[in-house]
Amino acid sequence: MSRKELVFLPLGGSGEIGMNMNLYGFGTEANRQWIMIDCGVMFGDLATPGVDLICPDPTYILEEREALHGLLLTHGHEDHIGAVALLAPKLGCPIYATPFTAALVRRKLDENGETNAPLRVIDMNAKLSLGPFDLEYITLTHSIPEPSAIVIRTELGAVLHTGDWKIDPTPTLGPVADGPAIRKLGDEGLLAMVCDSTNVFSKGESGSESKVRKNLVELISRQKGRVAVTTFASNVSRVVSICEAAAAADRSVCLLGRSMLRIVDAAREVGLLPEHLSFVDPKDAGHLPRQHVLYLCTGSQGEPRAALARIARDDHRDLVLGDGDTVIFSSKIIPGNDREIYNLQNDLVDRGVHVITEKEEFIHVSGHPCRDELKAMYEWARPEIAIPVHGEARHLEEHADFALTLGAKETLAPRNGDLIRLAPEGPEIIEEVPAGRMYLDGDVLLPDGAAPMRERRKLSYAGVVVISVALDGAGALAGDPMIFCKGVFTGDEQGELVGDIAAALAGLNKSKRRDDDAVELAIRRAAREFFDEVWGKRPLIETQIHRLRP
Repeated sequence: MSRKELVFLPLGGSGEIGMNMNLYGFGTEANRQWIMIDCGVMFGDLATPGVDLICPDPTYILEEREALHGLLLTHGHEDHIGAVALLAPKLGCPIYATPFTAALVRRKLDENGETNAPLRVIDMNAKLSLGPFDLEYITLTHSIPEPSAIVIRTELGAVLHTGDWKIDPTPTLGPVADGPAIRKLGDEGLLAMVCDSTNVFSKGESGSESKVRKNLVELISRQKGRVAVTTFASNVSRVVSICEAAAAADRSVCLLGRSMLRIVDAAREVGLLPEHLSFVDPKDAGHLPRQHVLYLCTGSQGEPRAALARIARDDHRDLVLGDGDTVIFSSKIIPGNDREIYNLQNDLVDRGVHVITEKEEFIHVSGHPCRDELKAMYEWARPEIAIPVHGEARHLEEHADFALTLGAKETLAPRNGDLIRLAPEGPEIIEEVPAGRMYLDGDVLLPDGAAPMRERRKLSYAGVVVISVALDGAGALAGDPMIFCKGVFTGDEQGELVGDIAAALAGLNKSKRRDDDAVELAIRRAAREFFDEVWGKRPLIETQIHRLRP
């Protein structure tokens, strides 16, 4: 009879930063029971034209969904909750989240028409049992309210899944990390810790929000004209700090950007915002003296549709910035967004705006643990096994090596799709399961490699050529081929391409001229050879074959 095993399976977030999706299984190989922790997205880029969101491919767990007891969310960042509304109908299991996270998820579900999704709001430090798993939420600190680690207890041992975290001794919103609860877990004996790796290369500590607040108060008080501040909307403690800095400088706050409005609304709904906080309408803010208004904007990562980008392009209906005004970036540059952010900052500077970033002032701290914080966590938890997640390959391998110096007896740096046995006799990769990506193309989720994605990538690289030919009853050309090009270089030789296609068709025997597949192949070969010679690139080639009736 097969023995029971405790296994861990990342489907997203291991080998990349973003779109976290983690599974824990317990039971025999033929009868595993599952829970999922987090269900996130990452955002599309130039390599995925037309795609806004990318999420893990859940095919493996969908085939086991009758054994999936629940989806548990550690916190409300998009890379942890962004795919919930997309995948909830497919998963078909209850969704568990603390109040603020649940408020954000509910809005996403409502927007997607999933009003009946089984969302269960749980308390901070909640305890619950799902199938063979006894689960406990432990409060941590991060750059969003209500971050939680989750303890997964089974008869084969306990695992601490940290989610995203840091150690902030003086947070400005919410409690400090519950170190005593983690120490108690270590005292009881912890089998494994699955832990955030984002800042493993950074020495020291990530820094406290309280120091950021102090510096924002001083910085904003020195400004003379209009002030706009951009930050991550989900960082509610930073939003509150900016509002309090504005109040200290006798400035009213105006919110700009949908995600900023949505986050603030959710925070107010669950009682996270101080009662005295108030905001002015954008239409009214424009009538206030320049030295008495502060705009809190979305767009810290250069997003082209965000409020700050529209302001920089001078196409925002409620705000114009210029000489004497200041924009403060209370945020960091996420790798990959560098060019968009620099372009945005240059556009603002061209308008006469003074731009201040975290490079000039201490106005941002990370929400992830640096090496000293990782050291403290390992001292608290004392896991036998360290499993780094939430990082690219280099982060995971560095974290695994670091964990061995911090007391872990064994480590394993996973990649998406690695099915890892934690107990008994772990850690060991016992299987590699399918793990890919799904792309939100409009309102449709497409798998990686789907025809529209392949074709759009090729279009973005080399354009498209449509070649239309009319053939008579004998299969001979009834006129010159018609050629339509978009995004394609033909030089002055397009007439040569017409001749090449005509010659290719003339070289076919009579039977092949009557075969559409043979005609199409001849046209494509002639076009490919032409573009190889005159351009050195191969566009997407489409053919239209019209046969004239006798």
